[in-house]
Amino acid sequence: MEKLTFYALSAPEKLDRIGAYLSERLSRDVARHRYGYVCIAMEALDQLLMACHCQSINLFVESFLKMVRKLLESDKPNLQILGTNSFVKFANIEEDTPSYHRSYDFFVSRFSEMCHSSFEDPDIRTKIRMAGIKGLQGVVRKTVNDELQANIWDPQHMDKIVPSLLFNLQSGEDIGPRSPSPLQASEKEKESPVELTERCFRELLGRAAYGNIKNAVTPVLMHLDNHCLWEGKTFAVRCFKIIMYSIQSQHSHLVIQQLLGHLDANSKNSATVRAGIVEVLLEAAAIAASGSVGPTVLEVFNTLLRQLRLSVDYELTGSYDGSTNIGTKIIKAHEERQLQEAVIRTIGSFANTLPTYQRSEVMLFIMGKIPVPGLHPVLPATGSGPDGTRMIQVMLLKSLVQVTAGFQTTNMLTALPSSFLEPLLSFSLTEDPEVRLLVLQILLSLIDRHDNRPKFANISSISDISMLKLKVDKCSRQDNLFMKKHGQQLYRHIYLGCKEQSSGRQHYETLFTLLGLLSVELANEEVVVDLIRLALALQDLALTTDEALPVYNRCAVHAVAAAYLNLICQLTTVPAFCQHIHEVIEVRQKESPHLLPEDVFVDNPKLPSSLEKVEGGVLFLQSKITEVLGGSGYNTERLATPYVPQYTDYCFAFNTLYCVWLPLVDSVGMEEQERERRRQVVEKFQKAPFEEIAAHCGARVHKNIILYPHYSPDSIFFVFVFLFDCFVVSRPPPSPSGTISSGYGQTQSRSVPIYEMKFPDLCVY
Repeated sequence: MEKLTFYALSAPEKLDRIGAYLSERLSRDVARHRYGYVCIAMEALDQLLMACHCQSINLFVESFLKMVRKLLESDKPNLQILGTNSFVKFANIEEDTPSYHRSYDFFVSRFSEMCHSSFEDPDIRTKIRMAGIKGLQGVVRKTVNDELQANIWDPQHMDKIVPSLLFNLQSGEDIGPRSPSPLQASEKEKESPVELTERCFRELLGRAAYGNIKNAVTPVLMHLDNHCLWEGKTFAVRCFKIIMYSIQSQHSHLVIQQLLGHLDANSKNSATVRAGIVEVLLEAAAIAASGSVGPTVLEVFNTLLRQLRLSVDYELTGSYDGSTNIGTKIIKAHEERQLQEAVIRTIGSFANTLPTYQRSEVMLFIMGKIPVPGLHPVLPATGSGPDGTRMIQVMLLKSLVQVTAGFQTTNMLTALPSSFLEPLLSFSLTEDPEVRLLVLQILLSLIDRHDNRPKFANISSISDISMLKLKVDKCSRQDNLFMKKHGQQLYRHIYLGCKEQSSGRQHYETLFTLLGLLSVELANEEVVVDLIRLALALQDLALTTDEALPVYNRCAVHAVAAAYLNLICQLTTVPAFCQHIHEVIEVRQKESPHLLPEDVFVDNPKLPSSLEKVEGGVLFLQSKITEVLGGSGYNTERLATPYVPQYTDYCFAFNTLYCVWLPLVDSVGMEEQERERRRQVVEKFQKAPFEEIAAHCGARVHKNIILYPHYSPDSIFFVFVFLFDCFVVSRPPPSPSGTISSGYGQTQSRSVPIYEMKFPDLCVY
């Protein structure tokens, strides 16, 4: 061998003849079953290949590959393994000269076939499969960086290589627990097909460039489809974890895009398949957080929300096409529910990977998808009807709960614009208790910036709130502006939430938490005064019998007011204020424990049959609180003014009036009776005082007001004309300079010039 090598190096032009001779001898020995000589010939070819790197090596390589092919075509496992080992050695050689005509198609096909070997002897079967895996690894190494070779990333090759690797990766699923990483694996595990396959698969994916990711991932999706591997989830998740950790991080969004497309393609497949794809998306999103989600942010949420809506439709209609024909695939409701939960978790996982500004955009995006019957039919009509609309509302609000979890922002005005908060707050006025509770949970996540929320979980009237270890920061300028703009809306919705007959224990506990968070996160002196007035208004609400609140609700409102006043008095640190609150609580503990949270918010509250005599020492006195806080510098005039929900702020009035007048705009050709009714309504709105109109409208439709800027121009123009008529023509604003005398000895108001009038923002173009 030394002499042959020296001769080949001395006369490289003879190398092709040497290769041809050895190839001829090897072919003859294979045919005559003289396998010892076959091994000798291959060893000679291997050593010559390793030693020679001259320009004439190409012809020798052709002879070499011809013999490797001869061995691989044999039905003898030992010859197949021998040929594979020689090819792997060749694959590790960096050739000095390019080859323009070499083809590896046969080797891809043959090595893939060996990966699926079903030889009877398990040991030999394992060796053949491992040889196939090593062979595929060699083909990839030899071709992936050589532009002159056949493109290994072409679908015709990837469709063979990837499924062969996945087949061997899957075969080890039932072997048992493996070592955490290949580096810590034992020598025996390193030689297993599963470990070898994983290393080969990772190497393949690690070499994939931007344009090759799709061709590498598509066969994975097809393999999981063909072998029904989405439903088990475990293997599919494992595959995509390998993919996400192996590819370059900046390419992560390409895999996400493919998964989203595959989810859409399986929209009418079983819920378990769709849930499996969603679970994989969930895992992939967590890994992609370290890289880039790319330009697919809204596409991700759009696809997931679309799948959520489809799942609701399937659950309610019972079929994928809305029909009940014989042979239609039956929908299993519990599987659809599992899918919906998986989608909501995935939405939250994606949101957690985003920066604050993008998460705000996603919140607005989801809010725009929530259907509002009659006013905002964003979603196309489906066969699921009102139940479907309600379920979609719940699902999308649950998604918002996930998106807002852990939300942190320094400037709440920019992170939570009116276009998001106002429709969200309006949903808190619906009759559906589940919807109201979800809205409150979203609000808590948005307002809680110092993890104070868990500390308010248990409502109590403790005498020392320092035990709660609350984190209280000074209210910033942006926080002050936020409360100045949205404070009255928040107070109103808290008040109306306590007023709902369908509110239960969770609602009142959440409302108390909201009050507490407002006090420690966004409260200045003015906000503190408003919150105290609100708590006293809640006490008055519980005392009145006009609202027909059940006994439990009235006791719960009393308990919330007591717990909150106990909290705020200690936060203000005014001794006389604290003394009055604690005195009332002590009286309640002795005489009326059912008015305190410790006796109301329990599993089996002991409540009286009626609340006829709640008076005297068990009530917090507004006059007393005004007196003690006024001595500490608080605004006594404001404290002495009872809180009344402001139904007449501009936005609310606009939408209230719009909802009342909408039938007048959209209805054409109505009966005479209806026309007369409309005439009476118009007359009432033209002649009645504005306060009466606002109170009437607020009491009638406040539960169904949703703020959305999607009205037709004609309708908006009509409302603006109506508002102008009500606010300007019918009731001119008072003159800044008082009154003047008319020529008839009467006084009349002087009109303010139009350019000096202050219009609501919504009325100014």
